[in-house]
Amino acid sequence: MKRIVRIVGIIVAVILIALIALPFLIDVNSFRPKLESELSSALGRDVKVGNLKLSILSGSVSAEDLSISDDPAFSKTAFIQAKSLDVGVDLIPLIFSKALHVNDLTLTQPQIFLVHTPSGKWNFSSLGGNAAAKPQAPAAKSADTSNPDLSVAKLNVKDGRVTVSQANSSVKPRIYDKVNIEVRNFSFTSQFPFTLTANLPGGGNVKLDGTAGPVNPTDASLTPLDARILVKQLDLAASGFIDPSSGIAGLADFNGTVTSDGKQAKAHGVLSADKLKLSPKGQPAGKPVQVTYTAIHDLGKQTGEVTQGEISIGKALAQLTGNYQIQGETTSLNMKLNGQGMPVDDLEAMLPALGVVLPSGSSLKGGTLSTNLVIAGPTDKLVITGPIKLSDTKLAGFDLGSKLSALSKFTGSGAKTGSDTSIQNLSTNARVAPDGIRTDAVNLTIPALGVLTGAGTISPSGALNYKMNAALAGGGAVGGLTQMAGFGGGGKGAGIPFAIQGTTSNPTFIPDVQGIVGSQLQNQLKSRIPGANNQNSPINSITGLFGKKKKN
Repeated sequence: MKRIVRIVGIIVAVILIALIALPFLIDVNSFRPKLESELSSALGRDVKVGNLKLSILSGSVSAEDLSISDDPAFSKTAFIQAKSLDVGVDLIPLIFSKALHVNDLTLTQPQIFLVHTPSGKWNFSSLGGNAAAKPQAPAAKSADTSNPDLSVAKLNVKDGRVTVSQANSSVKPRIYDKVNIEVRNFSFTSQFPFTLTANLPGGGNVKLDGTAGPVNPTDASLTPLDARILVKQLDLAASGFIDPSSGIAGLADFNGTVTSDGKQAKAHGVLSADKLKLSPKGQPAGKPVQVTYTAIHDLGKQTGEVTQGEISIGKALAQLTGNYQIQGETTSLNMKLNGQGMPVDDLEAMLPALGVVLPSGSSLKGGTLSTNLVIAGPTDKLVITGPIKLSDTKLAGFDLGSKLSALSKFTGSGAKTGSDTSIQNLSTNARVAPDGIRTDAVNLTIPALGVLTGAGTISPSGALNYKMNAALAGGGAVGGLTQMAGFGGGGKGAGIPFAIQGTTSNPTFIPDVQGIVGSQLQNQLKSRIPGANNQNSPINSITGLFGKKKKN
């Protein structure tokens, strides 16, 4: 028995000695030129590896560092630099035949630099192009666009960092940390499964899980793809995907899919945004926003179409459709937003995000809002136009009657709306642009007062400049007193002219004294002189003088 134990011990010792000695007996650095040559040929880029070490126990060859050159059209620096490269090898051929058979590759802590041109061309587009690593072939063979014959059972990237930038641009690069990629059964010529996880710029993380391939032999960026995407806590302002000058900010989650045939990419999913801000002067919204969308993107033309865009805020639902075009750093939109009968109570939470400021201490309660807007132009200079209609709501905490008290001096009325101003209808044609907001054809019906009409502007700082007309002749005490003062009758031009100035948070209502006197005089004369209603009547010229400002 002791003899058997002694023999087993000797065998174990011999094996251990062999395992320790083999790395010294096999000079793995002799395989470095072959490894560099095969990788260079496969990638179409110059590949350099550092000192090689053999690990018999793990069955791998490791390099102290790795460098893969960039496409010369983009830069002369490295495309990938890795702290180490681990190459899984078949030990039997290596030991007995000194043949290097690679079955897996692992890059540890690589620095990967992705660069694209304004036209959408990427520096990794030429990966796999043999022409970059081999002498130019004869003209008869120049049309050969076949992929290199390389397959690896496992291809891994561990704890990498990816920097994405645009060539010849001052835009800050986007940096993705903790990038981990696992590819199984990789081949240039067939489909292969993959998983990618990474930390996003500014916070949050992303996971892609699906299949890709075969690799496009002329442009690797156009390789077919079918993957599911999960994004958590994407910081919209810090992500680098959105122009900072647009004022868009918030935290977003995304759950969806993307499929590409190499020519068109189709994306579908649900985006949920919290604390959303849509204006440089806006404040975070009080409710989350959910967008369910389907978009088709042309990879060659860098254009796309949103075929489905359901935007929901609580029970409020609007449809967004249209197209976009990417030109370098600029993305231009041509979209339509249609929302009918949307509950005001849900939309009210979005007003701060849009930079809309209500009078101090007030809020909109109840009713519905309908709109049909056109959104056009570059994202940093968007112009939004279209009709807006507000029905059966109230401006709680705002006494419009007291604000209009100055008009009672001319009407003798004492109309009151109470602490809340009920609005039967508010309609206008709006134009929202970087230089401010303009609303034309304003028609505001307030049962307690009458009808207010006019037009005006709101500056980017919130300053108001409106010229309005209050038609208070609607019967009852208010209408009667107004008619006695000479402003009633319901005829064309009847009403009290006034201006709205101040700011959106503190508006002031100022009677147009010249306009009031002119309107009163005109109404009185027209009621007493035959033919005074004629457009060419001299009465119009006389009373019009009251509405003219003196020239300096």
